Amino acid sequence: MKKQFILFALLSVTLISCGSDNSEGNGMPGFGAFGGPGQRTTSVETSDIQIGNIAEQVRSYGNVKAQNVVSVLPQVSNRITNLYVDLGDTVRQGQTLAKIYDVTFRDQLAQARSQLEQSRIAVKRDSAEYVRQQTLMERDLTSESELEIAEAAYQSSLSQFEAARASLTQAQENFNNTEVKSPVNGVVVSRALEEGDLASTGTELFQIASTNGYESRIYLPVQDWRAVEIGQEVNLRVSNESDISARGVVSRKSPQLDATTGLGEVVITLTSTGNSIYPGVLVENVINITTKNEVMIVPRSALVEQVETVINPETNTIDLERTYSVFVSKGDSVAERRPLELGIEQGERIEVLSGLLPSDKIIVTGQSGLEDGSRISVATGERFRTPEERQISTEGDAPNGNNAMGGQNPLANMSEEERADAREKMQGMSQEERRAFLRELRQDQSVNSDSTSN
Repeated sequence: MKKQFILFALLSVTLISCGSDNSEGNGMPGFGAFGGPGQRTTSVETSDIQIGNIAEQVRSYGNVKAQNVVSVLPQVSNRITNLYVDLGDTVRQGQTLAKIYDVTFRDQLAQARSQLEQSRIAVKRDSAEYVRQQTLMERDLTSESELEIAEAAYQSSLSQFEAARASLTQAQENFNNTEVKSPVNGVVVSRALEEGDLASTGTELFQIASTNGYESRIYLPVQDWRAVEIGQEVNLRVSNESDISARGVVSRKSPQLDATTGLGEVVITLTSTGNSIYPGVLVENVINITTKNEVMIVPRSALVEQVETVINPETNTIDLERTYSVFVSKGDSVAERRPLELGIEQGERIEVLSGLLPSDKIIVTGQSGLEDGSRISVATGERFRTPEERQISTEGDAPNGNNAMGGQNPLANMSEEERADAREKMQGMSQEERRAFLRELRQDQSVNSDSTSN
């Protein structure tokens, strides 16, 4: 029993000595706080809260295509003798795209004209006979049967004339169709045949994309599809570009989801386009669902996430509850944790609904190891830059311009161009080489100063 008492006394003395104020001097947390924040100071970087506009967005990729793509089909069948356009050519309505061998159709047209002329002569002849028979009938010089025969011949000639005229119209149409013409203004996006190939009716020869407008079709999951409405503004960006390439609006929306994929189709009509927009290009469509103005915005990188595991006894499942907070600098010396209520997320920008004041300074670098009440030291951005980003400084420079090793800083007496040139030369030097270089500069300046004074 006596040994246990002595052991307890020694342990108490050890705890008391460890809980003394020596922790402030050596940077180790003290046991005297019993779980409170340590005395170690953490260097952090702070930033003001941004006040601006933020939008809830739906993003999806789709290809730009012409609103109307017209298939050009030959109306007559024969060999192609000439092609006047190729892929990518811009054509106007009525422009000749190809020529089909027309000798047969020219002969048919000539034959139809000849038949029409013969029919016209026959009508003129039978018409005169019919009028003569009517005159004779009035004088009782012919019979009823003769008059009926003359009338029948006249009506037959009229029918043949109409048939010949229709044949001529068809022959003329076939001959005209030996020149394949564009039905719209647009761009040739497909060509199926070459010169010498046999063109037949019903076989596509060209595809022409109308230049009246472009559109982009995207397919969204049910949550995003439900949020999209007709008339919402859309920004489009080509996948390899950083700036907006085009603008548009949601013009059409499928009333149902695809049974196989579960996605809903949304059609975006482009209202303005840049030089990088053309049929087939892949673009990212950014649809603004909800926009809020003059709200508090923090970067996602400043958030500290806390995840708690919650067991649901009813369903016997484990749920994860996530909460977010940021650290605020108080007097540039203490970090204060602020739980947040978040709103709209737009990329790396997140709206804060509650938990912050516009005048707060949030910690954006070094917050991962902090606790509520931790001691901090607010540093400038220079301390958080990589060595490659920092400006090369003179080894041993003191704030007053004098070298810590003694003597005037030689760069202080140089012009900006000379100073930049000297720093560039020191880029690849070691510390010893840099000291020797500065010493040589100091000696040269001293010699020049002495010669000037003499």
